[in-house]
Amino acid sequence: MIPKKAFILLNGAEPSVFPDLTMYDFVCAIDGAYNHFEKNNIIPDLITGDFDSIHTIPSTVEVINTPDQNYTDFDKALLILKERGYFNIDVYGGSGKEHDHFLGNISTALQWKTKLNITFFDDFGSYFFIEENIKLSNLKGRNTSLIPFPMATEICTKGLLYPLINEDLTFGERIGTRNKACENTVEISFKSGNLLIYISNK
Repeated sequence: MIPKKAFILLNGAEPSVFPDLTMYDFVCAIDGAYNHFEKNNIIPDLITGDFDSIHTIPSTVEVINTPDQNYTDFDKALLILKERGYFNIDVYGGSGKEHDHFLGNISTALQWKTKLNITFFDDFGSYFFIEENIKLSNLKGRNTSLIPFPMATEICTKGLLYPLINEDLTFGERIGTRNKACENTVEISFKSGNLLIYISNK
């Protein structure tokens, strides 16, 4: 059985080009992100959030109001999707505009790292937290950054221009930005901590 996949649009920078939304089993707009959907005549399956930045709320789409200010709209949406059986989630609009929202979205993704597979996309690349090892394909020539949150230990890589061999990275001391894939396939592993991978579109 093919795992169900959901699409989330957050209220950050609007993507210049949407992916093919028919690839997804479920499409969700978070609060003011629906304004962008409405402008482009896109009908989501769900609109959710505390609705502090949405222009209009349609009556023909499922709407879930989540006013609890102890959690972000993104966090509350992930809970809804998980309860409905969606564990693979692509997120657009997670970066850009106000940077505190971007950092908050990264924090939320880190909290859900062991429960959901979350990948962020924007006009420049994609980024996601990984488990202890991963093999990525079709990367040759693309910038590949390894960013610890706040640290990751004994990192090993294959296929990068500047390989890491049992090396530690710590935010605020040393991070692995602007490396480049010199092979089509890149392998990354680490022993402990949290590691965010960023891959440029080209």
